[in-house]
Amino acid sequence: MTVKKLRMKTHKATAKRFRLTGSGKLVRTKGGKSHFRRRTSARTKALFTEMIPVKGKSYIKRIRRLVPYMNKYKANPNTRTAK
Repeated sequence: MTVKKLRMKTHKATAKRFRLTGSGKLVRTKGGKSHFRRRTSARTKALFTEMIPVKGKSYIKRIRRLVPYMNKYKANPNTRTAK
């Protein structure tokens, strides 16, 4: 008799918003990039593109719990590499 291993489900919204860098840091994108940007200056819009490291151990712990297999797919958690 074999016992089936259980896998935790990935929280997809969290997986799309956060990613790991090569050194293992957790980074996030900025909000406010989708609409209501007509009156925003070009400089401010350019600042939206950069990734920000997540600060706070409690936040990092919560995100890692929601996305348990993030370290397996570093560049993009939604794509898998071909074998």
